[in-house]
Amino acid sequence: MPLKALGLGKRRSRNQVAVGDERQPGLLLQIIAAELDCFRRQIEAGRTRRRYEMAPGFFGDEIVTGALIEGHFFSYRVERDGVDRWPYTARAATDCIVLTLSRAGFEEIVNRSPSLHQHLARFRAQSAQPRNKWGEAAVAIAAAPGHEEDLPGTFVDYETTPKEYPLSVTQTALRINTRVSDLYNNPFDQEREQIRLTIEAVKERQEYELVNNPEFGLLRAVHPRRRIPTRSGPPTPGDLDELIRRRHPKMLLAHPRAIAAFGRECTKWHVVPQRVDVEGVGLTSWRGVPIFPCNKIPISPRQTTSIIVLRTASSDRGVVGLRQTNIPDEYEPGLSVRFMGIDEKAIASYLITSYYSVAVLVPDALGVLEDVEVGR
Repeated sequence: MPLKALGLGKRRSRNQVAVGDERQPGLLLQIIAAELDCFRRQIEAGRTRRRYEMAPGFFGDEIVTGALIEGHFFSYRVERDGVDRWPYTARAATDCIVLTLSRAGFEEIVNRSPSLHQHLARFRAQSAQPRNKWGEAAVAIAAAPGHEEDLPGTFVDYETTPKEYPLSVTQTALRINTRVSDLYNNPFDQEREQIRLTIEAVKERQEYELVNNPEFGLLRAVHPRRRIPTRSGPPTPGDLDELIRRRHPKMLLAHPRAIAAFGRECTKWHVVPQRVDVEGVGLTSWRGVPIFPCNKIPISPRQTTSIIVLRTASSDRGVVGLRQTNIPDEYEPGLSVRFMGIDEKAIASYLITSYYSVAVLVPDALGVLEDVEVGR
């Protein structure tokens, strides 16, 4: 539920939301200890660089069970299940701003909104049903059933309204003076070369959109549970081990500066990343997964970027590219070059169009390592 939908304001009363509470590094955001009971009954989310989930280890020491970054939230399971004891301690690893909502304030907002009350009722009803770790309906299976026992009935959960992927389009109009193509056509075909260079620019923009488009780009299509923060900032071998811990990863995409930062961390760890040959090009790899350089992945002003992991091919239920074929005046699959005519100024025009998109067939086919520092 978006926080803006809760009707949050700037004024703050005893049962209302605290907006913009700043927490310093090392401050416990919520503690298991009984004396801090007020934190147990609050929902916390917010804009943060990094928070750690701490829990007691097997030998009594403190271990890190997870990390939270900007956009992540916690405690909704406690509110849903009514558990009085937190399973972990949340500690601010860096400066962060959190938004808190007390249980009393939450109940007050729910009582004022019938639609929100109905939404929560549906959520609680679905949560009471058996679910697997991905939130889908659990498949009931009997292992070694007894003599003449009834087998459980089951079904496989599915999306009743699956996501649709309309093809995106990138277009430009190339204008060439006919005098140039007539007089300067040797030793290079000026018309063909200008079309080729324009197509390369269109493909560069297409690559940027496939990574950054707000509707279907890879960085936007990652499931929230597949967003992993780095433990310390720079991309360490341990961070990449956590990132590729999924079924059959085929490639990693990283900014060249992120690849260089990973190489520096490998030197600190005294490990040497392997080199693999991909279509005649030597690439850095980790655990046999090639790391492809991609300068379309942005670097923030804070010198942080992301590393993307993909499993490709529809046969593996991975990430697949979409394009339209057999279009009029097709120059290559998904791309057309259409002659638009010559105007009264003897300028020949060509319409260059590319249709494309990308689809993630299942959520675990795509993941991202966030907050990767490249400035160290």
